[in-house]
Amino acid sequence: MSSLAGKTLFITGASRGIGLAIALRAARDGANVAIAAKSSVPNPKLAGTIHTAAEAVNAAGGRGLALKCDIREEDDVRAAVAATVDVFGGIDILVNNASAIWLRGALDTPMKRFDLMSQVNSRGSFLCAQACLPHLLEAANPHILTLAPPPSLDSKWWAPHTGYTLAKMGMSFVTLGLAAEFGPQGVAVNALWPRTLIATEALNMIPGVEAANGRKPEIMADAAHAVLVREARGFSGHFLIDDEVLAEAGITDLSGYAIDPSKPLYPDLFLD
Repeated sequence: MSSLAGKTLFITGASRGIGLAIALRAARDGANVAIAAKSSVPNPKLAGTIHTAAEAVNAAGGRGLALKCDIREEDDVRAAVAATVDVFGGIDILVNNASAIWLRGALDTPMKRFDLMSQVNSRGSFLCAQACLPHLLEAANPHILTLAPPPSLDSKWWAPHTGYTLAKMGMSFVTLGLAAEFGPQGVAVNALWPRTLIATEALNMIPGVEAANGRKPEIMADAAHAVLVREARGFSGHFLIDDEVLAEAGITDLSGYAIDPSKPLYPDLFLD
């Protein structure tokens, strides 16, 4: 299989950034895409809403469904999943893209921020998987793909921002557990992480880093596509890196993904 034509994707946080890029890549194949995010009205500081994302999916050749959904809220998630099934008849792919970030030390991390990261990152990924799995188990080639790093206990990733690392690694450990539980049942459960920083709004959280030091979200979209068209059975529990996935697919010239080819690329967090 080399296309997602006719497949239904449920993508969290897909109103902008990497989630939107993945949605548009699938749309070019003719996929159905549920845009599950909180952004239902324009924000002067952040471009994009669920409605503009759904329109972009339609324009790219897919079928978009705008769903206002806060993945911290169980009722929101279950309603969004039900609406997706009602409109498209099922769910083939879950992409856990939504994530919250706060790169500060313990004394500079308000508990409100700590709770937000835990609720969105690890709990949200688990909840979305739990809601989608009954439908994924009925799909022909089901995938869960979570944007999470390879698990690491290296203290250099924990000391500077324990709260964020805990929440992000929580997504990684959710991936490990679900892969072990549902991989044998034919669901591909894997994680994908970028080698370098990606030019999204999250870069604004990292002092001294500019978009010019990163790559476009499309590199993650193309890597995700390469993963999601694979045979699901027997392909689970992997922590994949975008450039390695693309190299395996025969794409080794990544210069076109750079925001500014003259600038050095900065490695993303959690990778040596």
